[in-house]
Amino acid sequence: RMETDCNPMELPNTTGFEEDSDYRDFEGTDVKDMRLEAEAVVNDVLFAVSNMFVSKTLPCAEDVAYINVETRERNRYCLELTEAGLRVVAYDFDQTDDRLQTPYHETVYSLLDSLSPAYREVFGNALLQRLEALKKESQS
Repeated sequence: RMETDCNPMELPNTTGFEEDSDYRDFEGTDVKDMRLEAEAVVNDVLFAVSNMFVSKTLPCAEDVAYINVETRERNRYCLELTEAGLRVVAYDFDQTDDRLQTPYHETVYSLLDSLSPAYREVFGNALLQRLEALKKESQS
């Protein structure tokens, strides 16, 4: 059985949005929504990739945010997050390539599953660990 680097059950629930000065600019506007959605996406799967963060270079808007991700295979992507879902818009951080016609994925799990075999393995192992923990709880 493969061990994961991080136990998702031990991940903190606090994200610290309030303290981050980048978010204060958006107080009282709807622009905050897609950026917060992007932060939630990052926090959900960060344990299963090498690096992942919301782009501070590309503009966030009410309807779009950009997420940089580096897989455990060391491949870099820039993802676009919209109401339609997530898709790869470039093969490097903080870039967009209008010529790329990549499909939208409903979830970050589906997108990363298609890009990174190592993500799939780490995420699957984390899921198994969580299921085993739940099984032990129900038996005690």
